Amino acid sequence: MDKNTRLALIPAAIVVGMLCLSFAAKPLYDTFCKVTGFGGTTRIATAAPSAVLDREVDIRFDANIANVPLKFKPVEVSHTIKLGEHGLAFYEVTNTSDQPIAAVASYNVTPHKAGRFFNKLECFCFTERVFQPGETKKLPVVFFIAPELDEQKTLDDVRTITLSYTFFRSEEFDGSYATAALD
Repeated sequence: MDKNTRLALIPAAIVVGMLCLSFAAKPLYDTFCKVTGFGGTTRIATAAPSAVLDREVDIRFDANIANVPLKFKPVEVSHTIKLGEHGLAFYEVTNTSDQPIAAVASYNVTPHKAGRFFNKLECFCFTERVFQPGETKKLPVVFFIAPELDEQKTLDDVRTITLSYTFFRSEEFDGSYATAALD
């Protein structure tokens, strides 16, 4: 291979490599957030821990809508649980329009540094739901805070964690809020 051909192939390879990385960026970032809890991303658990610690954390519940005619609120504003203990919360959603509404909820946890310790056993997030006109549904969230939170000295100041959900119209939901935020 002569010098000119090699000189042309190197920039072409760099461009192709960067193009490939741009397509892989979102899945790689999603995976990074799920593994590390970055950006408040919680974890989905299959079982709760067997140990329950005495340390308590106040869980606050927040509900938001994004350009969708729904009334959305937590049934209770906060709940105090011990690390490792199961928590159960309900959110209530009502379709205030005269049309069926297809919507998807995403979530976020703050402070972000506590996200990787917030585990959900059951959640209504990232599943399209259709709400008929005037229909009201109660949606459950079953969760726990991993006892390992107590082992992290940088998390000694965490006494309150906020679980926030936002409903989007299904056709407008692209998942980007979840990576910046929430499952």
